[in-house]
Amino acid sequence: MRNTHKIFALFIFLFLISCLSKKEENKAEVVSADLSNILVSDTLRVATMYGSTSYFLFRDELMGYDYELAQNFAKYLNVNLKIIIAKSETEMIQLLQERKVDLIAYNFIETKQLKQVFSFVLPQSESYQVLIQNIGSKSLSSVTDLAGKTVYVTPNSIFKQRVEALNDEIGGTINIVEAADSLTNDDLIEMVADKKIDYTVAYRKVGLLHKYYHKNLDCRLAIGFNQRNGWLVRSGSTFLLKSVRFWSQMHETEDLESRLSEKYWDRSPYFAMKKVKIPKGAISPFDPLFKKYAPLINWDWHLLAAVAFHESRFDSSEVSWAGAAGLMQLMPRTAANFGLDKKTILNPEKNIEAGVQYIKSLNMAFRKIENKEERIKFILAAYNSGPAHIFDAMALADKYGKNPNIWFNNVEYFLLKKSEPEFYNDPVVKYGSFGGKETVRYVQNTLDTYEKYLSKK
Repeated sequence: MRNTHKIFALFIFLFLISCLSKKEENKAEVVSADLSNILVSDTLRVATMYGSTSYFLFRDELMGYDYELAQNFAKYLNVNLKIIIAKSETEMIQLLQERKVDLIAYNFIETKQLKQVFSFVLPQSESYQVLIQNIGSKSLSSVTDLAGKTVYVTPNSIFKQRVEALNDEIGGTINIVEAADSLTNDDLIEMVADKKIDYTVAYRKVGLLHKYYHKNLDCRLAIGFNQRNGWLVRSGSTFLLKSVRFWSQMHETEDLESRLSEKYWDRSPYFAMKKVKIPKGAISPFDPLFKKYAPLINWDWHLLAAVAFHESRFDSSEVSWAGAAGLMQLMPRTAANFGLDKKTILNPEKNIEAGVQYIKSLNMAFRKIENKEERIKFILAAYNSGPAHIFDAMALADKYGKNPNIWFNNVEYFLLKKSEPEFYNDPVVKYGSFGGKETVRYVQNTLDTYEKYLSKK
């Protein structure tokens, strides 16, 4: 079946080329070579770099926003994926220019120079460069304050270019230090957080991702402007370029992007790997506790672990901006209902036990859903958003002829609709407007993680 797919695709390319004039044909043979070579070789070669969102190893599993999207694109082409790890952005560009890779799956900033040679695909949210420093009385509030300061940057990077331009603008007194080739932008941010260096530069959304885990970081001082970004494909690779663009605009791909954005750009597992020490062969440091308490709700312990992972990344000291605390991210009122107070809410065992008791109460709330697997999806959704909005979505599903006891494409659909006036003003809705995207992603991501944990048995 796999070979049939490729033969058919190649037949289409050859047919299209045969319809062209001789001059156009020669050009088409060049521009179609990349995609046809990928199909014939059965391999998509992708360059990327290690990083907190791009590509990293977590508990013997390869992960990353760019990596998982590249995996999905290779699956779309029905070919194998080969990842080539570069040490710098310069090396990735060289690999693409020399046709040693087919595309770059990394968040490159759009510049005039790059646009002359490459095409940008899979655009991500715009961001701007900021100074990464520590919060305190000595933190800088103006770019002119950088005079006489030492700023560390990765070699041959856009960060270095920006600081050099800034240096010229304020009189040439910034001490710009190129970090060792072995250090990434993430490493430099970590070094600022650990107070090993005073300043570095990063894109704001990357800085905010680090700040979630290092509260002492300050990334407020902008030193650049909003810039577009995305993956890179050679401009001459016409058919490959069209394939990437078509794939990226598919509903399934957009949905995957949304879920991966939450997974890696809100709270990346990369930081959990650094902060939480997980024993070899284990899912978390708390596996015995998950095994102890999961039977109380008749759940597989791997599922309970998946919930904890998506709640806290197994960080028992985690406290969210909204006040949710501990491994299971219990809100203070919920925690109090199950016997916890400020002194005990961060205790791993007590937090898990209270979380399980809360899940037990949600299981009762959705007891009319007879199918256990379906009920679990509703419990996960309610754990994330609270049960009230889920009941509203069930009522809407029932009213509009969908199954109120089925999650995917039924109640899930109407939870998303609760952000629209036509639906949140409906008489059957009791709890008002709600943006359900995060909850929908949470359910799918938790189930996906559960499946991965099961595969490691």
